Amino acid sequence: MICMNLNYMKVKESYLFADIRRRVEEWSKENPGKMILRLGIGDVTQPLTPSVIKALHEAVEEQAHAETFHGYMPECGDSQLRLAIAKWYQKRNIPVDESEVFVSSGASDEFGDILHLFDKSLPAMIPEPAYPAYADANVMDGREIIFPRMTEDFLPVPPEKEIQALIYLCSPDNPTGAVCTRECLEEWIAYAVKTKSVILFDAAYESFITEENIPRSVYEIKGAKECAIEISSLSKTAGFTGTRCGYTVIPTALERDGLSLNAMWVRNRTTRTNGVSYILQKGALAVFSEEGQKEVRELHEVYRANAHNFMKALEEAGLSYAGGKNSPYIWMKCPDPLGSWEVFDILLKQAEIVATPGAGFGASGEGWIRFSMFANEEDVKEAGRRIVLLRNEKYF
Repeated sequence: MICMNLNYMKVKESYLFADIRRRVEEWSKENPGKMILRLGIGDVTQPLTPSVIKALHEAVEEQAHAETFHGYMPECGDSQLRLAIAKWYQKRNIPVDESEVFVSSGASDEFGDILHLFDKSLPAMIPEPAYPAYADANVMDGREIIFPRMTEDFLPVPPEKEIQALIYLCSPDNPTGAVCTRECLEEWIAYAVKTKSVILFDAAYESFITEENIPRSVYEIKGAKECAIEISSLSKTAGFTGTRCGYTVIPTALERDGLSLNAMWVRNRTTRTNGVSYILQKGALAVFSEEGQKEVRELHEVYRANAHNFMKALEEAGLSYAGGKNSPYIWMKCPDPLGSWEVFDILLKQAEIVATPGAGFGASGEGWIRFSMFANEEDVKEAGRRIVLLRNEKYF
């Protein structure tokens, strides 16, 4: 008799974005020729920057010659790339050592894999609304999930009860676009230290923060290196959604039950992976060059301009929203009495716009809908125009 992981029966039959894709495909078949504006999935539209493309081409050419060929890479990441990432932190006065940096195939993969470090009896504390993969990965792992209280500004508040847990924090947040203030992070770090919890800090969108007083790394806060793991990605910061490369920082000072989480992750990676390919790591290395950083900043301006234009349209339409200022996501309040899937259907069927229903990010996301600003400029402007028309025509 084969004993299966029955926790899979506890997750929804299909993933949120797969469900959206199915609904859009069905509608498209019934309505051929429609110009659909896709502001749902947070996939980038701008191409990889020149520095990255040049490095990728060079790496491919190197693989064609015996004298420059590279086979297996170090499981924890190429030393040049790990050092470049560490120096990038150090330039911002954040003391991160090369040995604390691990190269990954992307943040989503890492958030699932990192659970191997922790006993399944340790609950996950996930502020909701939240990126659905957080909860799904923990449900599949058989872990209890706790939902802490949120403020009206979508900032999570540590519970009064002291609970040891895996604490998920995302800033800028996906889906709400909220950013954790210094005070918010200080509260959570104090809570994690007191309860011997571990914070899993999702920094995938940190490069979109423009306000100087908002931390871009959890390690800007005193005490974080004793309680936090930071997981980041080049997907949104440098357009690597189809190229797949990210990085994780696990401080050597982070210990639990007498074990070094850094040493455990070295052991995990050297056992469970063969590392990220040489070609992709060389492309990633170019991101951290002086020219690469300049190009990435220019890339971000495209998406920031999208957010600016879309927020203006929502304001013209008299619609309430959060996010957008320090985030590539805009979290719109659904007009009463409509639910998020109802607004999804109106947007799709009346304006050919694809967005993401807030209910897909958890029960507390009901009544909201998320727009991604990673679409191209003209699509975002047209979507804004169509939403103003919908309001004028009283569709919602």
